[in-house]
Amino acid sequence: MIKFGFKYLVLALLVSAALAGPGRAAEPAMIEQLVVTNSASEVLLYGQVKNAFVPEMEEAVRNGLPVTFTFFVELHRRRTGWPDQKIADFSFEHLLVYDSLKEEYRVTHGEKNDRVFTVKSLDEARRLMVRVNGLAVAPLAALAPEQRYTLRIKARLSEKTLPLSFHRIVPFWRLWNFETEWHQVEFRY
Repeated sequence: MIKFGFKYLVLALLVSAALAGPGRAAEPAMIEQLVVTNSASEVLLYGQVKNAFVPEMEEAVRNGLPVTFTFFVELHRRRTGWPDQKIADFSFEHLLVYDSLKEEYRVTHGEKNDRVFTVKSLDEARRLMVRVNGLAVAPLAALAPEQRYTLRIKARLSEKTLPLSFHRIVPFWRLWNFETEWHQVEFRY
């Protein structure tokens, strides 16, 4: 029974890719609405990925395949005449899975200690996947007053999204693949 289900899933994905045509949206995925602010003790980041999902990815999620976005964040203090000083450099993941028995989507935010958000609609699950909301980048104590800083972020659809090297079997997997350009904000503390 499991082999039949797996074969059916592969066949459904191949047919949907063939019927859908090109897998990438007209516009590439990109980071937008990036805002850097602070709380009483930390530098905070807000933003989202635009054009991250294509119809084939949504269909794959509904068929049980997980989707993982990895976000990369860097914070540097700008120094004239010297290399920039790295304050923070880390990554985190957002994972989307669909539970067909409960008919609900679960989105796990790695930056929030693997907090799981459970929603009924794919639209809400997509919003949770692409948004970075109040990410603590670094403690304010790590910043020097009256200095210039650059905060950069980019996102990537992780290949580990597909289990057991499945991305090697499915020929259209590369059509989904994306990595945004670095998007950066400069600010003075």
